[in-house]
Amino acid sequence: MVLFDWTWNNKGLRAFYVVKRMRTIILSWEYPPRIVGELAEYVKKLSLQLAKNTVDVYIVTYHDYLTGVSSDLEGIKIFRVTNPVRTHIGVLTWVLTLNQEVERATANIYYSNNKQIDLMDAHDWHFIPAAITIKKALDIPFIYSVESLEEHRSHGANSPFNMAIKSIEWLGMYEAEKLIVKSEWMRDEVLRLYRVPLEKMKVIQPKSAGWIKEILETYNSLKRSIPQHGS
Repeated sequence: MVLFDWTWNNKGLRAFYVVKRMRTIILSWEYPPRIVGELAEYVKKLSLQLAKNTVDVYIVTYHDYLTGVSSDLEGIKIFRVTNPVRTHIGVLTWVLTLNQEVERATANIYYSNNKQIDLMDAHDWHFIPAAITIKKALDIPFIYSVESLEEHRSHGANSPFNMAIKSIEWLGMYEAEKLIVKSEWMRDEVLRLYRVPLEKMKVIQPKSAGWIKEILETYNSLKRSIPQHGS
């Protein structure tokens, strides 16, 4: 979206200028009304604050039976997808088969906005495969917002199942332009477990006074350079 405004230059003449709004796609496996843990409400809070700061927000999320596109009163567009494969042997097959629908929805957002998408923000590990595919196919950078780690969820288990999820986490940390973590403790754990350089991580505590300003600064520092038509 583009905003138009007027100002006065140093000669007293009225000048016309254009302000381009940022467009970001947020990938999250839970979003209200589907609430599994604390992530759904956090992503909702984040989306509302971004919209208040003139960011065009597109949510891609999962729901069992609600599918399609909807908009809330703040103008946030929510794209809900479901899994085309109904039978699974575990969360890993569920996630990997669901990612194709996440990729489809994200690509549709990109093309419906005339390829003018600045950034993706992938929350937790579930949609990391889709974020990486879109990054490589459409040249859209992404942030990996770390909500939790498999090492902690599985209490250190190293079965093939656990190692597969840890591999997805590692790949997301490698491919992401930046990691956002919610505490210094989580930053230190990511460093310990995955050896991610400290300069690649940004600690932003959601309950801190200036958290949304820090999010916006991080977004702006990473958004892609979009070629203009005719250039």
